[in-house]
Amino acid sequence: MSDESKPIAQHGRVIKAQSGFFTVHCDDGRRFVCKAAGRLTQSKHEEDALAVGDRVTVEPVKSEGLVNGRIIAVAPRGRTLSRLDPVFTARGKPGQQIRQVIVANVDMAVFVFACAEPEFHPRMLDRYLVGAEAQQLSTVIVASKVDLVGLDAARAMFATYEQLGYEVIYTSTHADHPAYAGIARLRERLHGKLSVLTGKSGVGKSSLLNALKPGLGKEVGRISEALKKGRHTTVVPELVQLDECSWIADTPGIRAYAVWDVQAEELDGYYREIAPLVSQCEFSDCTHTHEPGCAVIRALRRGEISQARYDSYLRLREELSQQRKW
Repeated sequence: MSDESKPIAQHGRVIKAQSGFFTVHCDDGRRFVCKAAGRLTQSKHEEDALAVGDRVTVEPVKSEGLVNGRIIAVAPRGRTLSRLDPVFTARGKPGQQIRQVIVANVDMAVFVFACAEPEFHPRMLDRYLVGAEAQQLSTVIVASKVDLVGLDAARAMFATYEQLGYEVIYTSTHADHPAYAGIARLRERLHGKLSVLTGKSGVGKSSLLNALKPGLGKEVGRISEALKKGRHTTVVPELVQLDECSWIADTPGIRAYAVWDVQAEELDGYYREIAPLVSQCEFSDCTHTHEPGCAVIRALRRGEISQARYDSYLRLREELSQQRKW
């Protein structure tokens, strides 16, 4: 084949992955349904060879059913939302662990929590933040439905997190409410990024997304329903486009991802107010639950650590200590 007749390779991003088929949105706006070149997937890997969010090079091919492209290269990844999955031997024992990449090249995790209807649950937010800290993801907390409680009450709910340095954006989808300005602020934070969006049912994600871009909430909802009807317990999100350079991955059904791969012994490193005190404890293996000379307990007694956050740490540590370890 002469150089003139060779297909021109395109660069783009994987926005959907299902059963070995990858939908790629190219930089010129075109989309290809692709299979991956064998050399990319058949060799041994420590993590998934291809995932949603990957930047790839695509070579157009003659249509074969739905397939009209082939992925011939994958760019190095940045941050990922991922977890370790054990690969079992023929005897049923855990062998090599493969990192399952849920979303590649994540720029930011966005946690949406309503101020009311449903009730705000700080411990669930703490779980999500632990996951983000463990995976070194930049984080934004979105307080939705501020109009139901008022801005002052909303700020009181999330004050502890702001004091710890987390960015909290207060929002309302009612145009006449002061918190409506939070929509523009959120849009600005999402611009130019691939963001993972997480929030339990009822927190107002669809309304929030529609306020960001008309119809976006409906598109995300369609994807969520399709994922819920799937047979597999592993949920792989699909990316939706906010604008030409901004992408959102909704993560329905991934409630427990927040504490994937976190061990009880390392949990103290993922609480921002506890981590700096660990080295000051008398015992190197201090659990911060009862030990004499514990710097964390001393800080708690001085009021330097929130009692609610400390209780959250204790509860999550107990839960993690009872988890099965492969």
